[in-house]
Amino acid sequence: MFQNPKYLTRGVQHALPGWLVILLWHLIGRIPDEQRDYLQVFRLSRTAAGQHIAHSQEQPPYSYEMDVPCGDAVSAKIYVIDDQTHSTMLLAEEY
Repeated sequence: MFQNPKYLTRGVQHALPGWLVILLWHLIGRIPDEQRDYLQVFRLSRTAAGQHIAHSQEQPPYSYEMDVPCGDAVSAKIYVIDDQTHSTMLLAEEY
């Protein structure tokens, strides 16, 4: 999973800085294929220091959180869906 071509919706392209998109793909790639769900969820929030990222999936249960110092943090909920032919990153409101 997630080895397929990767796509971004226009919402993601406009709302997220490029470095953050790359980091989110990297965080997904850290989960072994056999343990990775077809749906990944990222809750992004601004903090005083920068970007807070909360990454989760339902089956099997997985969660990871991190903070990244930066000046261009965003608040958003992001879904990444893999349908076995391609992976798409989209804003929750685009779902």
